[in-house]
Amino acid sequence: MTLIDDAIYVDGRRVASPASLTGTLEALDEAGGFAWIGLYRPDQDELGLAATEFGLHELAVEDALTGHQRAKLDRYGDTRFVVLRPARYLDADEEVEFGEVHVFVGRNFVIAIRHAESPNLAKVRARLESRPDLLERGPLGVLYAIVDQVVDEYEPVVAGLENDIDEIEFQLFGGDRAVARRIYDLSGEVMELQRAIRPLVKILSTVREDLQADLPQDPHALELRRSFRDVLDHVISITEKVDEFRQTLSNALMTHTTLVAQQQNDEMRILTETSLAQSEQAKKISAWAAVIFAPSLVAAIYGMNFRAMPGVTWGGGFLFALLLMTLSAVVLFLVFRARKWL
Repeated sequence: MTLIDDAIYVDGRRVASPASLTGTLEALDEAGGFAWIGLYRPDQDELGLAATEFGLHELAVEDALTGHQRAKLDRYGDTRFVVLRPARYLDADEEVEFGEVHVFVGRNFVIAIRHAESPNLAKVRARLESRPDLLERGPLGVLYAIVDQVVDEYEPVVAGLENDIDEIEFQLFGGDRAVARRIYDLSGEVMELQRAIRPLVKILSTVREDLQADLPQDPHALELRRSFRDVLDHVISITEKVDEFRQTLSNALMTHTTLVAQQQNDEMRILTETSLAQSEQAKKISAWAAVIFAPSLVAAIYGMNFRAMPGVTWGGGFLFALLLMTLSAVVLFLVFRARKWL
């Protein structure tokens, strides 16, 4: 059984603790006040029993069973169905873990369904039981306390993300090639946190408007409106901070892209300079090879052992061959020198 705690409260104090869901409604009819039921990952039968006891809408029950819901507030008659997305920062992994809390808030009951380890709703219950004046505010007072706990637990998450982003700024200019992946992962966590927090602005505003419309002069309603307003201010502050994180990460990614492009340009410049230097060397080698080739060609021709060659019997043939080799080498040298190959 996933029933964590089940209690009846009258005038801010616990007056009964039914052993099972089936006895809660009967105990509530006898004592009055309101019931606060805490469930942890209930199955279809367990949640179906709660739905039958308190008349929960089938669509809300289906959402609570399915999970993976966005943060929202739906209203079915007198019953509100609130989905919250708590988060906690895991120091060991430097990651953010998101969970879900589904809260059914009726006229005389609260059913809180937790699908993750966070938040600690037992802590919320203990806090309220130590403050009867808060429990006197009824089911909406419990909703306020749960939302307040969820929002308070965003603070360590924001601090953890801020520390990770500060580390990225050092990695950016440290040449760490893994920084792009870290920026991408952090951006995903920040966006998920935005999706968890932003709907709270509308949820809290709607609850405050309902309190103003339904109980305009009720002192408890006035106090609750102030309390929800305080949480709303906290949510807005965190939202602005998280928006700054996303902008910072976007700038970091652009900076990383620029640095990588600059590094690639530097590498290409070095490769180009090296290639040009090699090309100059190749031109010099080719030029000297051509200068040497021309005399070698003449010498090779006149070095053939044939008696019927023209000029073999000419007395000035040797001098002519030397002049021809020298002239061809000088001409090629001057041509290459003029073209700055040598």
